[in-house]
Amino acid sequence: MGNSTRVSELRAQLKSSGGDVSGRHVRAPWSLPIFASFVTFAFLAVTIAPPVPTSPAWAVAPSPIREGQTLAVEGDYANPTGRDAFTISDPVAVAASTAPAAGVPDAGSAQAIAYAMVKSMGLDDSEYNCLVALWNRESHWNVYAFNESSGAYGIPQALPGEKMASAGADWATNATTQVTWGLSYIAGRYGTPCGAWAHSEDQGWY
Repeated sequence: MGNSTRVSELRAQLKSSGGDVSGRHVRAPWSLPIFASFVTFAFLAVTIAPPVPTSPAWAVAPSPIREGQTLAVEGDYANPTGRDAFTISDPVAVAASTAPAAGVPDAGSAQAIAYAMVKSMGLDDSEYNCLVALWNRESHWNVYAFNESSGAYGIPQALPGEKMASAGADWATNATTQVTWGLSYIAGRYGTPCGAWAHSEDQGWY
């Protein structure tokens, strides 16, 4: 007996017993509620559960935060307008301050000229050291140094530069004239170079 005959017999028996011989799949009546419950549970689980943190392979660990460096400077820089005389009768009373050793100046330099003048005034090397530090701060010993914001000029930063004409007509180009005026100004206002240096350290100008 062929397979088709056997299938026909089985279909006839199933039909006679009230079964479905249409060939369609018939779900069990309890399957749909269970499937719906499962889908609902899965949706709630995904919604409620926190996401698992992941790091992509290319992610770079953040660098530690570093504080920026700061520099605190006390006081404001200003150029006084009181440099208006070649000599001043009442020196400003300030506590003298020492400065780093300047060493031996190069022969013929503006500092060598200043060193000889300081010695001729009866002052020691500590006063010369203060003068070097002071005018390093003011002009770096540049005869042509000019402050565009204030108008100060020359090695001692005379304000204005024309004041140095009282020491010589060549005040704009001659280091000797500028140093002569500068030392006279310091002597009249601060007494000594270290007095001027102490004032510059305290106020930012002299």
